[in-house]
Amino acid sequence: MNFWEKITGSDMTKEMKTFEARAKKLPAEYQATWEKIKENLWPHSDLTGRNLMPILDGVLGLLEERAADGQSVQEVLGDDIKGFCSELVGEEGAKSFRDKWRKQLNNNITKKLGK
Repeated sequence: MNFWEKITGSDMTKEMKTFEARAKKLPAEYQATWEKIKENLWPHSDLTGRNLMPILDGVLGLLEERAADGQSVQEVLGDDIKGFCSELVGEEGAKSFRDKWRKQLNNNITKKLGK
């Protein structure tokens, strides 16, 4: 990835198009779940979303494998998609920009107070 791709995000656009092409090959039930997973993961992204790319790739790989095995989405992920996504980003350490700003603000206040 060169500097221009990193600044413009064109590398991520290409990667997302690849993800979407892979997702279109999934059964309808899995495609709907993929959309829900994306909805629940994006709030945990940094400003660029780069921190979620490996997570999205891993989740899509899981969905592809389980669809090939003939399992239903409920067998794979259960009924709590939001909980699944929360566990995923918690385990990977993906934090939203608000979390980073909150930490920075707390550090600045601590420095000002001399602690």
